[in-house]
Amino acid sequence: MTGATILGCSGPVLTESERAFFRDADPWGFILFRRNVESVAQLQTLTGSLRETVGWQAPVFVDQEGGTVQRLRPPLARDWPDASLPQGGPTGVYLRHRVMAAELMACGIDGNCAPVIDVAGPDTHPFLQRRIWSRDPFDVATLAMAAAEGLMKGGVLPVIKHLPGHGAANADTHHDLARCRLSLAQLNAADFLPVRALAHLPLGMTSHVVYEALDPETPATLSPTVISYLRAELGFDGLLMTDDLNMNALPGTLASRAAGAIRAGCDLVLHCSGEMAEMVEVVAASGPLTATARAEAALACRRPPAPIDIDAATAEFERLSQEGA
Repeated sequence: MTGATILGCSGPVLTESERAFFRDADPWGFILFRRNVESVAQLQTLTGSLRETVGWQAPVFVDQEGGTVQRLRPPLARDWPDASLPQGGPTGVYLRHRVMAAELMACGIDGNCAPVIDVAGPDTHPFLQRRIWSRDPFDVATLAMAAAEGLMKGGVLPVIKHLPGHGAANADTHHDLARCRLSLAQLNAADFLPVRALAHLPLGMTSHVVYEALDPETPATLSPTVISYLRAELGFDGLLMTDDLNMNALPGTLASRAAGAIRAGCDLVLHCSGEMAEMVEVVAASGPLTATARAEAALACRRPPAPIDIDAATAEFERLSQEGA
C-alpha cells in the first residue's frame, strides 16, 4: 500500500538497503538534493532506480526555484536569478520555467517544489525575501501562475509554497519557529490572495509558521484549524505535502511531527535527509496514503512536454529580463 510520504536518499546512487527499504515503505514520491546530483546521466539512472523500487513512474521532486534555492547548477542547468530580481514580467517568468522544466525532465525529474507564492513585507526574513516575486500580492499571483504554467507545459508538476503564506512571518523556519501576527483581515487582503488565485493547482506545501489569527500555538503543518481554513475558506483542494519535517521550527520527535501533520489534514509527509533511521520512524508514523483522489488528480496533471526551442526561449527570457532591469 502506498505510503503517505515523499522521501530522500543518501547519495548519487541507491544503496541496496535503500532499495529494499523503499520497496517495503512504498513512498508516493521522492525528493533530491545537492548530495544526489553529479551529472545528467547519473540522475537519469538514480531517478530510474527510485521508480524501479516502487514499481511505477512515481514523481521525483527537487527544489529548483532558481537563485538561492537551486539544486541543479551548470552544466546540468542554467544559473537562474532569484525571484526578487527582474524577470521580464509574466512572459519572462513563463519562459524561465518552461526552460527549467526541460532541464529537469532531461534528468528524470518531474516535480518542482516551486513556485513560491509568499508576499514580501516588512517582516519577511532575509532567507525568504530574495525568493519572493513581489510585495504586491496580485503581482505574486500573476507571476507564480506563469511559473506554474511554464513547468506544467514542460511536463513538470509545480508545488506552490508555503501555504497559506510565509511572507509576513519573522523567522527562518529551518532554524526557528516563525510567527505571523497579522490579523485575519490583513492576511485576506494580502498574503492569502495568491493562495486563492492558485488554489486550483495540483500540489501545495505547508509552512511551519504559526498564524496567530487562526491558531496562536501551532504551526500550520500541525494545525487542523489552519489546514481546514486553507481547504474550506481559501479553496485549495490539491494534494498537500508538509515542508521538510527535519526543520527546527517543528516541536517533538520526527514520529510525532509526521503523525501530527497527517492528523492535521496534510496528505503527505516530506522527509528530506535520506537518513535511514529517520525514514523508518517517519514511514511508521505517517501510515498509508488516504488522499487517493487528490493524488490521482495531481498525477493527471503530469503530461508529456510540448516541443520547445530552448535556445530561443532562453534568449527571449534574457532579453525581457534585461528590459525590466
